[in-house]
Amino acid sequence: MPANIDEDFITRRPVAPLGLIPLESIKAIGKKVDNYLVDWRSDRPIDHLDTYDREHYAGNTYIIEAQCPRFGSGEAKATLGDSIRGLDIYILVDVMNYSLTYKIFGNENHMSPDDHYADLKRVISAIAGKAQRVNVILPFLYESRQHKKSQRESLDCAVALQELVTMGVDNIITFDAHDPRVMNSIPLHGFESIRPAYQFIKGICKKVKDLEIDPEHLMIISPDEGAMDRAVYMANVLGVDVGMFYKRRDYSKIVNGRNPIVAHEFLGDDVEGKDVIIIDDMIASGESMIDVARQLKQRKAARIFAVSTFGLFTSGLDSFDKAVEEGVIYKVVTTNLVYQSPELLSRDYYISCDMSKYIALIIDTLNHDCSLSSLLDPSVRINRLLEKYKAGKN
Repeated sequence: MPANIDEDFITRRPVAPLGLIPLESIKAIGKKVDNYLVDWRSDRPIDHLDTYDREHYAGNTYIIEAQCPRFGSGEAKATLGDSIRGLDIYILVDVMNYSLTYKIFGNENHMSPDDHYADLKRVISAIAGKAQRVNVILPFLYESRQHKKSQRESLDCAVALQELVTMGVDNIITFDAHDPRVMNSIPLHGFESIRPAYQFIKGICKKVKDLEIDPEHLMIISPDEGAMDRAVYMANVLGVDVGMFYKRRDYSKIVNGRNPIVAHEFLGDDVEGKDVIIIDDMIASGESMIDVARQLKQRKAARIFAVSTFGLFTSGLDSFDKAVEEGVIYKVVTTNLVYQSPELLSRDYYISCDMSKYIALIIDTLNHDCSLSSLLDPSVRINRLLEKYKAGKN
């Protein structure tokens, strides 16, 4: 935990007693977050707090159970297991958890992002304005890929954000939004899009002990123009070069909701003999990531790391299994911010970056009404990590 934040925690009182509502889609992370908060607060000085705050500050758990049972018709409701009056509430939901199912007219139906979003609104409705403050943590921002209008089409993400703040949500926290400029739809409310650069580097350094982090041996690649700022940031903190592919698309056709990619064109220095980190916000089908990796291999790149905040793998893992078997991809790195299938976790080439401690720190910071600045820019922590890694202490 950054020292300056820890000092703030023992001099400032919380906004209100803390309450966590992790929905069924994100129960595992919610429990880890709760454990971190319980552990941190059990040993923290509370002499500066008044009697009421002391009674509620340190506890065995901050989780408030919420259920969204469904009728046979598929309709649902939300119920809360305890009072939330006067609490600083944090609702967590993974809208990409397709593993959950429900019955509709006797048929089993997998939950879609729309179903998870509807459950989120049901929980906010059940709170009914009784909480001191309502904060929503959407690791994968709902409808974030539909963030702009280029023809006669809907603006789903902006509409959803406006709907949430209309329902009384004070802050919306997400990770690596597809385009964070969507925050312009709610300019008078709290919105943070956080990138897990530190967790990526930590995960790779923990699993790969012979990575040489310098311009002669490592390069960061953006698979398209939209991910360029992510690649530039990581290249800067690592002190290495950056390159970029741009996608040539056929705008006369639409396949699976998008214009098909005709080719990837590369802009950047020679990658021959260098390890390469390809970084993007999400791996959907993985087609684009694997195509970029193959082109880098044709340019004689060494090991290739496919790094992404969200590993959706909408077309399964067969294409990645094949790419790894052929030596095209060395490691696949994503976070646990979205559902991870047992098949994915069983792969030797997969590196999972746990984000639960980071989420707990964000919640702890916001609950104390402290600045998130040091958490949003992890460059100091990254530099400290790299020093240990290069010294062989990681």
